[in-house]
Amino acid sequence: MIPFLVEEVVTMSERPDQRKRRGPRLKHLPVRTCVACRARDLKRTFVRIVRTPEGTLAIDPTGKRSGRGAYLCRRFSCWERAANTDVLERALRIPVPQEFRDELLRWADLHIRRDDPPAPETTPEQEDQL
Repeated sequence: MIPFLVEEVVTMSERPDQRKRRGPRLKHLPVRTCVACRARDLKRTFVRIVRTPEGTLAIDPTGKRSGRGAYLCRRFSCWERAANTDVLERALRIPVPQEFRDELLRWADLHIRRDDPPAPETTPEQEDQL
């Protein structure tokens, strides 16, 4: 008699990677990247700059307007960088006029808290006095 190898048959329902999950289903949270500092965070923490289908630029705090969007985090330095460099032009694929750059800075002045200045550096002698 010739011995046969018997392989165990595993059905799809018995595969360990196909087990049913227990508990509530995890909700998908969209993540976006700031075009100025490249920080990644949840979409709701960013402000969206949108190029509408008509070709106009707008600040979209709700993030729901149609069109190509770029995201800026809520740090004033990122808004200054977006206004003074070409990061928005690259992300939105459209030239950004100076009037809109000025509008970005005005909006940031009203809605974004300015970054705290960096703490002054202390020397080892100053640390000994503390």
